[in-house]
Order: sequence, then structure tokens, then C-alpha cells
Amino acid sequence: MSYRRIHTILSIPVLIFLYSYTAVIVFLILVQAYLRWKKGIRHLMGFWAKSVFPLMGKRLHIEGKQHIQKGEKYILLANHASMFDIIAIMAFYPDVSWFGHERLLRIPLFKQMLLMTDYIPMRMSTITSTRKMLESLEEKAKLYTVAIFPEGTRTLDGKLNSFYRGFIHLLRATEHDILPVTLNGFYKLKPKNRFYIHFGSRLSVVIHPPIQGHELTPASDGDIMDRISTVIESASVENQ
Repeated sequence: MSYRRIHTILSIPVLIFLYSYTAVIVFLILVQAYLRWKKGIRHLMGFWAKSVFPLMGKRLHIEGKQHIQKGEKYILLANHASMFDIIAIMAFYPDVSWFGHERLLRIPLFKQMLLMTDYIPMRMSTITSTRKMLESLEEKAKLYTVAIFPEGTRTLDGKLNSFYRGFIHLLRATEHDILPVTLNGFYKLKPKNRFYIHFGSRLSVVIHPPIQGHELTPASDGDIMDRISTVIESASVENQ
């Protein structure tokens, strides 16, 4: 029996279990939302995120947590390879507001999870909707660290894709420090274009020292994107 067939067979019950487990957590979150216990929701989501990987038999190694200063608001930028990337970031930083594609709100259960994190969907259909989206993004940045995948979508080959400029508007509007994060092993674990989970992947998160916002804003958009992508790639082991 090939290793691919083994991983596929193992993935089916694991995914069913994780989906069921997430459904229970979402129910508890909705109860807390009804009671308006916002802090409890964040704690529960952090617990959920931290528990997902052990339940899969995986260990998530996190390096650089000392770079996150309590009370600071950042623009967290990370590479994007898997549907488990969001869970990995929430495992060490549950108190974030997410900015990403509107299509994620079409996923059952995951929609409720995202809405509870003050998720800001990316809408680009009209000038008016884009303006409202950017205003909402700036408002959320006053309260929370905003997490963004600057590639916009998951990589199909494990390599870092070109960045979109959306995060630069937020940087120039707030001058928040950039918190670069490198996610390793997630492309091997479960990429966008593969059904099964690869249980032999080694998962790690590298939290880099923040890059000061006021130091970046005078630079051109291209230079900002190049600098941040270089930092993220510096700790990548996906293609080594």
C-alpha cells in the first residue's frame, strides 16, 4: 500500500473528527456571544487552536514569542500555504482581527469562527465598498493586531508568492509595527491542491522581531514588500 493511500485513509476520520470538534467549539462560542462574553470567546478560540495539532498527533514548535510585546498592536504578516495556517497563528496569538478573502465566510463553521475574531472580508467590487473596507480595517487596527496573508491566497508550490499591496495602506495609515511570521511544514501538511493530510510533516512557526512602522513608511511600496518577503523567506525551510 502506498504512503499516499495510507495518508488518505487516515485523513478521512481525522478530518471528520476535527470538523465535529470544531462544531462543538463553535456552539460554545455562540453561547458566549449570546452572553456577550467577548474575552471568554478569545480564550476559547485560543484553546481550540492550541488543541487542534495535538489532536492530529502533531507538535507545533513556536519560536520567537518574546518578540510580541504585551499591549502592542501589530500588522502580522505571514506566508500562506495551508488551511491550517490560521489555526497555527491563533495558537500563539488568539487576540487578532483577520483580514482576508470574503470567500472564507462561505465555509460552514469556519465562518462563525472568523466572525468572532472581527474578521474583515476583502471586497473589491466598487470604490464605495473598498473605501468602507479600508475604513473598517483602520478601525479594527486601533483595537487589535491585524493578521494578513499578503500573498492573498495559498501557494501551490510551497514558494512565497508575490505580495498584494493591501497591507501597505494599513501600514501608512497607522504606522503600526510589522510582525513578520514564517510558517514551516504547512505546505507539506495540507496544501490547497491536495485532499489528504501528510502526517509526517514537521510544523514550526518563527516569529521575527517587529519592523518599526515609521521606519518603513518613507520607503516605496516595492521596497516595503521586498524587505518583508526577505525576512519571511529567511526562516523558510519548505523548499530546502
